[in-house]
Amino acid sequence: MSVYWLEQVEADASAGNEWLSPVETRCLEAMRFPRRRADWRLGRWTAKRALAVYLDLPSDPPDLADVEIRPAPSGAPEAFLSGKPAPVTISLSHRGGMAACAVAPAGTALGCDLEVVEPRSNAFIADYFTTEEQALIARAPADDRFRLAALLWSAKESALKALCAGLRLDTRCVAIDAFDGPERDSGLDSWHPLLARHTGGNTFHGWWNRTGDVLRTLVSAPPVPPPIPLIRSSGVRVRGGLSPW
Repeated sequence: MSVYWLEQVEADASAGNEWLSPVETRCLEAMRFPRRRADWRLGRWTAKRALAVYLDLPSDPPDLADVEIRPAPSGAPEAFLSGKPAPVTISLSHRGGMAACAVAPAGTALGCDLEVVEPRSNAFIADYFTTEEQALIARAPADDRFRLAALLWSAKESALKALCAGLRLDTRCVAIDAFDGPERDSGLDSWHPLLARHTGGNTFHGWWNRTGDVLRTLVSAPPVPPPIPLIRSSGVRVRGGLSPW
């Protein structure tokens, strides 16, 4: 089993909204704040493009209106095709004008997150990290603490999404072991393993990746190999093959 990954930025999204379903259009129009509208719209666009490739569907904007992303009772995104559940599990994240969508077969517990490396206060670290994680951050070289804090935070968010709970749970109920990788930027072809343990007994295996100040994390149950990027500058890679966008 594999998980596939697609990232998009705001410039990638269609200028019009013909790719939204009527329900999605009404939802977008009801949002008051421009940043919230832009993030929600980019997340839906990214999910629909990812599903079009993964499921071998038409990908022109009008065709994407038949693909609908609905919130489950838990708030987790669910994919529908022409009103029927799609045979997939998806997870979405957006941050700083970027969005990511992870796609896996139905029945997979899945969570993904995008995070930006930025300063975190001591109060933030004390409030949201376990005692062991706080000690790990404190022992890290000063110039690496913000990256490590962002990595642990992002992995927690991914795990809480896989639990279909999000930030309704205390982030300290998830403990992260992030096995470090090279500090150099490595692109979407190089991922490093992590482990997320929930106090309720769930354990998620996952992966993390960094390019510049952007951190990506993904967790799943059952475990999967590193996520496969769906898009490259030269086209879209699907299940090991290359096809034009």
